[in-house]
Amino acid sequence: MKRLIYIILLLASASLSLEAQTDRREVRSGNRKFKKEAYKEAEIDYRKAVVKDSLSVAANYNLGSSLYRQQDWDGALKALDQVKDIAPLGPDAAKWHFNRGDVALQKKDYASAVKAFRDALLLTPDDLEAKENYIYAKLMLQNQQNGGGGNNQDQQQDQQQDQQDQQDQQDQQNQDQNQQNQDQQDQQQDQDQQNQDQQNQDQKISPQQAQQMLQAIQAKEKETQDKVKKEKADLLKARQKEKNW
Repeated sequence: MKRLIYIILLLASASLSLEAQTDRREVRSGNRKFKKEAYKEAEIDYRKAVVKDSLSVAANYNLGSSLYRQQDWDGALKALDQVKDIAPLGPDAAKWHFNRGDVALQKKDYASAVKAFRDALLLTPDDLEAKENYIYAKLMLQNQQNGGGGNNQDQQQDQQQDQQDQQDQQDQQNQDQNQQNQDQQDQQQDQDQQNQDQQNQDQKISPQQAQQMLQAIQAKEKETQDKVKKEKADLLKARQKEKNW
């Protein structure tokens, strides 16, 4: 019972928020009566607005709310479906899906409720009430089907949709991971190229350094040659002394 009251209060709040979005006299009049909980009188004003503009989202939306308060679930659903082709495209699309889900719950059409709350969550993922109602509707649908009721085709479609949603999410995660890996590889290649360029730069020597290295080599060679010449001279002197002896 607490859950039912909570849902109804949400519907009332959503309905009143549309007051600032319409300038139609009948809708404004209906909103004032709705605030006073005169739902039947509000319904009359909303119906007058619908007669003038059958595709008025505000009029049909609020008409559905007033009928919901009167527990006319079929009438509320009919009013919401009157703008089913345009309401999902407008700024209040999430609220429209949410209210349609509430009506479906009252009618025990749990498959439709699951779909409606899922559509609302796609537009407003942070809506905690929509998440709770979505979970509740799924649980009721499972209980209904386990008890032999419900529509097996609807259950299969719902499961397939859940699997598709999970697959889409996994594909997006894989795509993001692949992109991240590619970025890391590109960064590593850039770093390797920079290291190679730095190494090549370090290996290069200036003309002055080359000249100094050449002079050092030449000096070393001269030192070696002088040493060899000295050893030969010493050996020659030693032989001459042997002969004189």
